[in-house]
Amino acid sequence: MAFRITYSVLEADLSQLHREFDTTLSQMERNLGTEFPSWIDGKPFQSGVFLDDKNPAKITQTLARFHSVPTSEIDRIMDISEKAQKAWGATPWQERVKIIKNAAELISERRLEIAAVMSLEVGKNRMESLGDVEESADLFRYYAGQMEEANGFYKPLGKLSPNEKTGSYLKPFGIFAVISPFNFPMALAAGMSGAALLGGNSVVLKPSSETPWCGQKLYECLRDAGLPNGVFQVVHGPGGSLGNALVNHPKIKGLAFTGSKEVGMKLMRVMTSDYAKPCLLEMGVKNPAIVCAKADLDKAVEGCMRSAFGMSGQKCSALSRVYVHRSLQKEFTEQFIQKAQSLKIGDPTMQENYLGPVINEKAYNRHMSAVTEAKKDGKILLGGENLRTHTKYKDGYFVEPILASLPRGHRLIRDELFTPFLLLDTFDTLEEAVQQANQCDYGLTAGVFSEVESDVNYFMEHIEAGVLYANRKTGATTGAWPGVQAFSGWKGSGSTGKGGCGPYYVSQFMREQSQTRMQ
Repeated sequence: MAFRITYSVLEADLSQLHREFDTTLSQMERNLGTEFPSWIDGKPFQSGVFLDDKNPAKITQTLARFHSVPTSEIDRIMDISEKAQKAWGATPWQERVKIIKNAAELISERRLEIAAVMSLEVGKNRMESLGDVEESADLFRYYAGQMEEANGFYKPLGKLSPNEKTGSYLKPFGIFAVISPFNFPMALAAGMSGAALLGGNSVVLKPSSETPWCGQKLYECLRDAGLPNGVFQVVHGPGGSLGNALVNHPKIKGLAFTGSKEVGMKLMRVMTSDYAKPCLLEMGVKNPAIVCAKADLDKAVEGCMRSAFGMSGQKCSALSRVYVHRSLQKEFTEQFIQKAQSLKIGDPTMQENYLGPVINEKAYNRHMSAVTEAKKDGKILLGGENLRTHTKYKDGYFVEPILASLPRGHRLIRDELFTPFLLLDTFDTLEEAVQQANQCDYGLTAGVFSEVESDVNYFMEHIEAGVLYANRKTGATTGAWPGVQAFSGWKGSGSTGKGGCGPYYVSQFMREQSQTRMQ
């Protein structure tokens, strides 16, 4: 089917797509419980020690079992990766581009299968899962295009004398560790790995322990596209031990990581202990939206609801704070609650459900603790019930989406929750709203709603975030797409100031070398 799913699809006839998804889902469910290896040098590695992949919507259900890699294997993995990188880095960039483009086509061809796995494994609804898969393929295509447009990142330079030839070349660093999160298990793993591979590096990917099956699917696409053995290796295991062993290994020359600020900063300190190695980090978030006095309320309510509660608030770009002009507070709140109450919660593989579960017990407990704290210190405007007391929800990590109001300065306004928890505040002037929005350690995404151009201009000029949206009904702060919205975190949300999905990403996985040849 040719229809292309992005995160901005609102209205389209998707009946055929849903039928195909249901068929594929049934096929995948017949294979639950399969054992999968880790992948070292293109060969399956079986340790006999298993990482069990659980369904967060049915926590007693084991989706698959993955052989974990002990830290004692890391030296061997690094030796293989180092040898493979030398050959891969010497491969003409045009051949590297061809292989990554082939992998993109395979991802697109297998999108229903991968999306069905993702919906089971992560708890994403089917449309979010399909969007994640399509983004993975487009990231490969977009980053491959960057290599082509930059002529492999070679640029001739000037001369000081007529008999010299000079040029700037971008060269690979060596081995990159890629540590990917659960929430975009294909797009983020593919984006970080694909850019590193295009730059001539080898990659050791450690997927989230919550999403090993998606890591397996990415490996299969790259392998089947013709990537040489050892260039891309996938190791499964706990982040604390296996991830630390990877990052601490002396042969690792760079790191790409998406996760919390706390973990990201620890990893950066490790990576810069001897000398500064590249650390491409996407970290914590607390994204705001501002609804001005002259906003289109239909756009604002829809956009804020989709960004706050899509994927149960477990997006890096999810909306967690909304500042509404005092004159619109009552109307916005009433419309928002009415719209949010129409959302169906349940098994995310079912077409009718919009919200699935949060990823695990830790996330569930964090959400419920925040609900208790908000009831004590402020006011819950929407939600707050413990869904797991109901028979329908008792077997999964299901939570109600929350709209709450808290005193300014409260810790829940500052701290990242990564659950469907939206805080509402009011303002009198746009300057006040922007000031409140900027009082945060993070700066990834932000949105504004106003039909007055000067309001939008002021917001764009003064908000402290890397990804900005105005009047976006499909998502106040969410929905970035490769080559359409660069995804760069400011402040505590990022490390390099140049983000994924944008035009400067691939070059960050390479280092410059200038060459002068006298003739």
